[in-house]
Amino acid sequence: MTQPFLLVCLPYAAIAVGLTIWLARALSRHGEVFLDTVFDNPKVVHAVNQLLVIGFYLVNLGWAFLLAKGGGAVQTSADAIGLLVDKLGLLLLLLGVAHLCNLYVFHRIKKGNAHA
Repeated sequence: MTQPFLLVCLPYAAIAVGLTIWLARALSRHGEVFLDTVFDNPKVVHAVNQLLVIGFYLVNLGWAFLLAKGGGAVQTSADAIGLLVDKLGLLLLLLGVAHLCNLYVFHRIKKGNAHA
C-alpha cells in the first residue's frame, strides 16, 4: 500500500462515517415531521423513523465500504485527492438518489391513505 493511497483511504473513511452520522441524525430529526403526515399513529411514525435510520446506516456504510476499495493507481497527492473526491461524490450521489426514492415511496403511501 502506497502512502498516496493512504491519503485516500483514511480521509475517505473518516468523512464517510462522519457524513453518515450527521445525515442520519438530520434525516431522522426532520423526517419524523414528514412521516407524521404520512402515518396517523405516533408509535408507527417513531418506529418507521427508527427503521429508516437503521436502513440508512446499513446502506450508506455498505456503499461507502464498497467504494473504498481500489479505484486506480495513485502515484501523487493530486491523484489521491482526485480519487477521494470521486469516491465521495459517487457516495453522495447514490445517497441522494436513495433519499429521493424514499420520499417518492412515502408520497405514494400518503396519497394512497388520502383515498382510503
